[in-house]
Amino acid sequence: MRVTRGKVSRRKHNKLAKQTKGYRGTKSRLVKVAKEAALHAGQYAYHGRKLRKRDARALWITRIGEAAKKEGISYSVLINRFKKEKIELDRKILNEILQKDPETFRKIVSSVK
Repeated sequence: MRVTRGKVSRRKHNKLAKQTKGYRGTKSRLVKVAKEAALHAGQYAYHGRKLRKRDARALWITRIGEAAKKEGISYSVLINRFKKEKIELDRKILNEILQKDPETFRKIVSSVK
């Protein structure tokens, strides 16, 4: 008589196989190894979501800094003047203004110069 592990285990294994489809070598085939690979993939994905936000902010700062330099003011001075003037434009919005309407960005910078 053959002993089977049942429907639940089979479903779990199939779910895991679907998750790890396309992984190299045994990481997509052997249950024990695939489970480990899926856990690590989840950790990398979580960390990657945090890094994406960090990278986006760094890009905004770089773009704003370069545009500010063309207007004759450094990034740090620009942000400092925004704070002193109580202008609450965050870096994301400044970047969008810079991308879509550079003339408006120039006017904003000249108003705090």
